[in-house]
Amino acid sequence: ETLMGHEVAGKTLGLIGIGHIGSRFAQIATALGMKVLAYDPHLTAKEIGARQAQPVSLDALLAQADIVSLHCPLNNETRNMFNADTFQAMKPGAIFISTARGGIHNEADLHASLTNGHLAGAGLDVWRQEPPAADNPLLGHPGVVATFHTAGVSHEGRQNVARMAAGQILLMAEGKTPPHVVTS
Repeated sequence: ETLMGHEVAGKTLGLIGIGHIGSRFAQIATALGMKVLAYDPHLTAKEIGARQAQPVSLDALLAQADIVSLHCPLNNETRNMFNADTFQAMKPGAIFISTARGGIHNEADLHASLTNGHLAGAGLDVWRQEPPAADNPLLGHPGVVATFHTAGVSHEGRQNVARMAAGQILLMAEGKTPPHVVTS
């Protein structure tokens, strides 16, 4: 019983950032029967819709999503974006996932939200300090599944990143705008 999980079909996934990885996650979530919401201030509502998600405000996403997953860069706009107030704005019992970058979520505030029972769990692949210190309280929390910034590490993944980077460079050399631009 303690290992039994929950179905995701019928649940609402909220994506913060719906670029290359967020778009792929939206496709998978849709195939699994999830409703997908997305907040991305760098895309139009039409672009978000084309990526199989319903565009919503950040506040609406936090209030409605059963699972919130980060797919945005770490920059001045996103640093500490997820803090005590943001976690409190999330739907009670929601799950928080970050495979984006450490520093977007405040680890102490996340721990508090998990400990007080507001959030049901978290999946973390990124940390403010990588690897995290052995005494990081999130590592020992029963509601946290932790990896060490290795969720996307595979031989094929590295080849894909190299291929995409080379394609981006070739497009820029031709004076074209590459499709996977990250702005700071």
